[in-house]
Amino acid sequence: TDAGRTWEFVGLKEVGQIATIRINPTNPDIVYVAAGGNPFVPSVDRGVYRTTDGGRSWKKILYVSDSTGAADLELQPGHPDVVFASMWHGQRKPWTIVSGAREGGIYKSTDGGDTWVKLGGGLPNQLFGRSNVAISTAAPDRIYAIVEATPGGGLYRSNDAGTTWTLVNGDPELLTRPFYYNTLGVDPANPDIVYVGDENWFRSTDGGR
Repeated sequence: TDAGRTWEFVGLKEVGQIATIRINPTNPDIVYVAAGGNPFVPSVDRGVYRTTDGGRSWKKILYVSDSTGAADLELQPGHPDVVFASMWHGQRKPWTIVSGAREGGIYKSTDGGDTWVKLGGGLPNQLFGRSNVAISTAAPDRIYAIVEATPGGGLYRSNDAGTTWTLVNGDPELLTRPFYYNTLGVDPANPDIVYVGDENWFRSTDGGR
């Protein structure tokens, strides 16, 4: 509370890997945490957590399974109760990498995380791996998602806040080693400028095409 000079522990000690933290822009006491869990073993601590009192207490508000955690969270600009969560079945074993399951996907809440629906409308519906969501303040109903999937991996775009989706670019170069690298961003002033990061760094100036 003093711009980083001192720190206080506020919980979530057992949730494992934390992928993303998002703060409600109109109420800084409301915070969302995407917990990927322990990368080596199943854990019921995976999921999305929320505090409404600045971290004094936490509630798990989205749980899929002990093998599927949260890889990303985004709040819709201008609508902080609209939350998108990327749920990912990912586990690192000594002999292999496990990434993807039918229970993975992008989930949406319109009531601040109290209830959730799994999005479809053109998104991959079989083995759904790690994903990342990005939204520009300049076009809050346009949602981008980079999705590891078999079949159907690539960059997706929705123009209706996640109801329907179109695969705009299926270039496999956008999904190099997604277990480790899976970054997506959109220019806040120009929704046609999109950035993807994996082993390389990409920019699109035509909405992902």
